[in-house]
Amino acid sequence: MTSPVRIRYQTIEIGNNDIHLCTLRDNQQFNDDQGLALELGISSATWPLFGVIWPASIVLAHYVLEFDTSGKRILEVGCGIALSSILLNKQHENITATDYHPEVKVFLDRNTKLNQGKDIDFERVDWADDNSQLGKFDLIIGSDLLYEDQHIALLAGFIENHAQDKCEVIIVDPGRGRASKLSTQMQAFGFTSEHAKPVHTEYLEKHFKGQILKYSRGE
Repeated sequence: MTSPVRIRYQTIEIGNNDIHLCTLRDNQQFNDDQGLALELGISSATWPLFGVIWPASIVLAHYVLEFDTSGKRILEVGCGIALSSILLNKQHENITATDYHPEVKVFLDRNTKLNQGKDIDFERVDWADDNSQLGKFDLIIGSDLLYEDQHIALLAGFIENHAQDKCEVIIVDPGRGRASKLSTQMQAFGFTSEHAKPVHTEYLEKHFKGQILKYSRGE
């Protein structure tokens, strides 16, 4: 990686798993010399958000560790540093990761090697202009995805495009006030919904105010 941004290495414990990660040093980093992010509408302020570990992503990883993922084709949406994807890859699950940011795959490839895992399938996708070749999935996961109101319908539509008739969805939302609106959209696609507070989050430095949004269809 030739980027001049400052990085850090850290290890996050998920159950008995040590996940080794190269991330941005903090959320003040920026490098878009070729203008790729700018062309995609990613500002300098939002550019680094993909590259740090957020509490919601840690909650998601802990949750999927205990979830029945065996034999399922799994998609992580808006993966960022892709903590859950790397964990599932370590467990030899069938995981595909997606994100919109042009730098995500660089970090995903590096972190996959750090954890001595096989290559993780990745596709850079735009929820608003979904021309991907991803196909359909049995389980779709993601964390901290609803930054703006416009993301609600876009995310729900993207999930619908890639959900099997029988599908489960797990979204960890940190409490941005859009969870109920997402559930309304998901119910329109035939999903049942459940919101739950995560328990035993002592692995976080601060109290987690968000929820785990669980959707299912075709049970």
